[in-house]
Amino acid sequence: MLQPYTMRVIETIKQIPEGKVMTYGQIAALAGSSRGARQVVRILHSLSSIHQLPWHRVVNAKGEIAIQEDESRMIQQHLLEAEGVEVGKSGRIDLALFRYEPAVEPEL
Repeated sequence: MLQPYTMRVIETIKQIPEGKVMTYGQIAALAGSSRGARQVVRILHSLSSIHQLPWHRVVNAKGEIAIQEDESRMIQQHLLEAEGVEVGKSGRIDLALFRYEPAVEPEL
């Protein structure tokens, strides 16, 4: 049984549409923990394949692919570009253009 925060992170990631990205911190905040970006990394690492998460649509706060390993970084860049996300020569994605900002319903 997954913790409620983990489930909220998974659901948030599943909702990122094709051609858009979200940041680790943005996902953490929407899931209820503004300081939980590292937890989002852990969840992506351990649960992406099980829950078929679009892991490639998650980047760091600067709009950069955070994966250090060359092959995986290139795979992520290829998947993003195939969806129309432009990755600049510096390796950055323009968050003003490609960041997904889901509508957040006010809590009652």
